[in-house]
Amino acid sequence: MGFQNTIHRCVGTSGIGLHTGVASSLRLAPAPADTGIVFRRTDLDNFPIPAQDSNVARVSYATSLMKQGVLLSTTEHILAALYSCGIDNVYVDVDAIEVPILDGSAEPFVRLLDQAGVKRLRRKRRYLKVLKPVEVTEGDRRIGIYPADEFRVRCLVDYEHPLVGRQEVELLVNGANFRHLLGRARTFCFFRDIEPLRAMGLIRGGSLENAIVLTEDGVMNGPLRFADEFGRHKALDLIGDLALAGLPLLARVEAYKAGHALHTQLVSRLLADRSLWTITTEEPRPASSVEGAPAPEMAERAPAAD
Repeated sequence: MGFQNTIHRCVGTSGIGLHTGVASSLRLAPAPADTGIVFRRTDLDNFPIPAQDSNVARVSYATSLMKQGVLLSTTEHILAALYSCGIDNVYVDVDAIEVPILDGSAEPFVRLLDQAGVKRLRRKRRYLKVLKPVEVTEGDRRIGIYPADEFRVRCLVDYEHPLVGRQEVELLVNGANFRHLLGRARTFCFFRDIEPLRAMGLIRGGSLENAIVLTEDGVMNGPLRFADEFGRHKALDLIGDLALAGLPLLARVEAYKAGHALHTQLVSRLLADRSLWTITTEEPRPASSVEGAPAPEMAERAPAAD
């Protein structure tokens, strides 16, 4: 993994946006070294929106990017898949205002990457290595990033619901772990919040096919893919938002009851202070495991996929 990667061939899919309900098509295309992840609005003459912290526009219920007034919503799932699977450079072409939600997880994007294949480029991969801790708090919510020789996340959620409660997910971020532990975890909402969210102009494309819907004491559209699917999906969102740092991270991130707003605030605060990080081509230290094998506590909570 010492060299940058792009994809080998173009691949695509289509669906509707979770919040807008607008039909959209998405295509992944190879990009040259040092391009990064760049979204292009193909309905607007391929207008480019790099996946960078400086282009974050909205972080309410999804992470949206904007450049020169051109908006693209709900980018976190595709970013999580690209980042975790080691794709450094790619064009993400979308012909509408929102990335399609598909089944509410990142698994369809992982399958797209499998179809596309990986192409190694003749340029060394650069990493953003964190040198000093950075923390952001908001009430009882908090997130921090700390020096490390690899990229690891720890995400904790706590909801007053019999199927959720307190869930904690911790893993080394790589393609194998993402595929087996996080990729299939779907977005979720509470039934009581559906009408208020729609009154706000959100989740117009939401359905039982693309989101878990929780009732007061159960779930409308089970079975769950994991007993702790909610914590896993929050970790997935976290990785997608951290991709906005623009380079692979060498750091440990811990999030407690955090969401898109805190995730992106952390990235902004980190990048704003050049003394907090450095750029290196030094490889992460080798990790033992498929590192895919889940930690024992995760294995106990993860039933076989449906």
